[in-house]
This record gives sequence, C-alpha cells and structure tokens, in this order.
Amino acid sequence: MTVNIDLKKEIDNSYDITIDALPTIKIDNKVAIITNPKVSGLHLGYLLSRLEAKELYIITIPDGENYKTLSQIENILDRLFDHKFNRKSTLIAFGGGVIGDMTGFTASIYQRGIEFIQIPTTLLSQVDASVGGKTGVNNDYGKNLIGAFHQPQAVYIDPYFLSTLPAREFGAGVAEVVKMAVTFNAEFFEFLEDNDLRDSKNLLIAQQRSVETKAWVVSQDEKEKGLRAALNYGHTFCHVVENETNYTTYLHGEAVAIGMMMANKVSVELGWMSQDEADRVENVLKKYDLPTTYQIQDVNAFYEAFFLDKKSSDSSITFIFAKGIGGVEITDKVPKETIMKILNEYSV
Repeated sequence: MTVNIDLKKEIDNSYDITIDALPTIKIDNKVAIITNPKVSGLHLGYLLSRLEAKELYIITIPDGENYKTLSQIENILDRLFDHKFNRKSTLIAFGGGVIGDMTGFTASIYQRGIEFIQIPTTLLSQVDASVGGKTGVNNDYGKNLIGAFHQPQAVYIDPYFLSTLPAREFGAGVAEVVKMAVTFNAEFFEFLEDNDLRDSKNLLIAQQRSVETKAWVVSQDEKEKGLRAALNYGHTFCHVVENETNYTTYLHGEAVAIGMMMANKVSVELGWMSQDEADRVENVLKKYDLPTTYQIQDVNAFYEAFFLDKKSSDSSITFIFAKGIGGVEITDKVPKETIMKILNEYSV
C-alpha cells in the first residue's frame, strides 16, 4: 500500500533588501539582537535608536569564524528559552557573515522556525552572505556542513556601518564582489577594473549590482540545485584552505581570493579562460591587498578534503570555474590528474 502526502504548494518567501540608511524598525513582540562585542561596541547604540520592540534582549557571542560552532548555537538557544521566546518572536542578526549565518540557523531550528532580520555590518555580508537564506555552522570536517536554508524576513544594508571597517575586512568583501562579476557580468568586472571601490559612490554601485546579481540567482534556484552553485566559484578550494588553517589565518573573503586563483589556474589548463583573463582577475584582487597564493602541505590530503564539500558526491567532486570573464561552468567531470597538477604547483 502507498500513501501519498501531497505537499505541492506555493510558499511566498519573498522579502525586500534595502540599501540605504537604516529605517525605524517596529516589532510588536520579543526581539533578540545577536551580535558580537566588536560590533555592539561600535554600532549598537545606532541600531537601538532605530528599533522599537515589545521586549528587547541583546545576546553577545565571541567574534570570529572559529566560534561558528554548534556549542555557540546552544548558548544562543538557551538564552531564548530563558526569555521564553515563542514562534512569533524575531531574531536580528547584527554583524558580519558569521553572525548572520549563526542567527539564521538558530532561527531555523528554534521551535522549528521563527523569523529573523539581517542587518549586515561588513562589506562581505552586505554584498553576499546576508542575501539568500543560507545559514549554518562549521565543524571539524569543514565549513557550513551543518545548516539550513532559512530566508530572512528582511535585509537592511546601511553603508554607514562600513565607516569603521578595517581595510583587511573591506578587501575580504571585495573578493565576493569580484566573484559575482567574474561569473555573471563582464561589464561589471570591467567597472571593477576601472574604478576604486574605496570611493563611496563606486562602492554603492558595486553593492547594488552585487545584491541584484545574488537576488536574481537565488530567485532562480533558492535551494542550490543548479545555477546557485555558480556563486561558489573559488569556494571548493577556499573551504579546504580555511579548514586547513583552522579558520584563523585568513578571513573568508581572503580564502575566496585564493580559491578563485586556484580555480582560474584549472580554467586556464582546460582552455576555459585565457592567461590574460586570469591575470586581470588577479590584478583586481591585488588592488585590495588580497592574498593570491597558498602553500599546500599535503597535496593528497587537500584533494581528499574536496569530497567533504556539500556539492560533491561519494565518487565525484563538483567544481565551479570561470569561463572567460562573465561566464561560469559547473562540472564534476574534471580529471583528477588535472586538479592534482594544479595543486602540486601550490605544494611546499
């Protein structure tokens, strides 16, 4: 006997992404702001002056990718239970990509799902991480291997927060901007070549184009069954670099820059990208002092780590490569010897 549960329903998860000064946010229920000491010390007063809530709590967690763990999620959950949060309560992610991922994941599992709002404070989180509903934490096996797709109720991108952003963090955000331009928009990449994003007017253009690109891709493929995987250009290599260095040596965007360079070498080897195009990408990354080299200690271990990537299967590794400037190739057909040849170029 077969019993079918018909769940073919249309669920509207649409939301607005606002790029402007933070508006007044009114929430007639319990609200918890999830943040870290650095962000709260700099900007919490600004947020509180624009937030009205029935009950408001501040939950502060340590700063850094190495704290993006299940144990920290449990700490947040305990606070929510202590304050008797319910399914009508709201979480606010107030920080960079780590805070956004952890807040979103907590919201996805608290009482099987509550609403949350993204207020990103770093360039990386504003142009990429806060948009699209990817949430999660890291473990010993890799990055974001535990998580869920859980869309925010709204995203508020206020350029004001970038006024206190260190140059290194700014560069890390630029790497994600470059990622989207290289794979989806040749004209946008040329803009990045010709303009300095440290100029506020140029930065606003880059923020808008990046968010528009990410929003379009997510609208086509919310759960990363196909096209959205293209946004992981460079990330298959990047995640291994981050895991090998215990998430302490490189910021995420810095590891993305290294990953793009590794991926581009493969693209050149396969004839999908010219050396001139690869050099152009490297030159834009170097303009913001992003790292473009890495020393692999154990090439075989590095290769085996690819199989822990979420896009890979038991017998094949899915890679995302730039196809020229403005194109992308998602494939699991690259011969092992080709990948190993490139990895050996990075070996000690």
